Amino acid sequence: MREICLDTETTGLDPKDGHKIIEIACIEMIDKIRTGEVFHTYINPRREVPQEAFRIHGISTESLQDKPIFDHIAQKFLDFIKGGKLVIHNASFDMKFLNHELRAIGLEAIDASNVIDSLSLARKKFPGSPASLDALCKRFNIDISHRTKHGALLDTELLCDVYVELMGGAQSGLVFDGGKKEEKLEEKIIETVARTTLPKRDFPVSEADLEKHKDFITKNFKTNLWY
Repeated sequence: MREICLDTETTGLDPKDGHKIIEIACIEMIDKIRTGEVFHTYINPRREVPQEAFRIHGISTESLQDKPIFDHIAQKFLDFIKGGKLVIHNASFDMKFLNHELRAIGLEAIDASNVIDSLSLARKKFPGSPASLDALCKRFNIDISHRTKHGALLDTELLCDVYVELMGGAQSGLVFDGGKKEEKLEEKIIETVARTTLPKRDFPVSEADLEKHKDFITKNFKTNLWY
């Protein structure tokens, strides 16, 4: 299954108040394994980035002046996510911005049925527990020491790891590669068994040893299948 972990950064909390997307990051996974395919861009919102937002993600108005506007990246973004399920943490937030921007330039909104909200998954799996991305990273021992500010690309990388854990953990041993990985695993098992198997007994058992064995069995086991 193709899934796309996605995150955005914005100038504020609500597009109806004139706030805009300033960063989008998407990471492709096939069967819960990252493929290396990434879509990432900063966007010129054509407005100021408020200080409150800057303190959260560290993206300044000045740094976005030479970046493309949403109109110029929209189709590339849609092409990248086409055919995949979107995985978003607190999906309602990102979706209201993405669909607002898409509708504003005459493009079709993203269907909500094609979105998996990892926040909802976490709340169902761990009811009553903190379910922020940071809290889930700590729960699953995912390193966030390098995360000093929010950023769409870094948060999407963390989301991939969190989502895999929420869905049961990495199943790297089940990744198929034309049968090669299974063959290597089988070879490793055979090698391990061969290395740990005891050598064949190459000397006869004496009559005295047989008598001792018989005596041990009859004394210690009331019913036995040997004598």
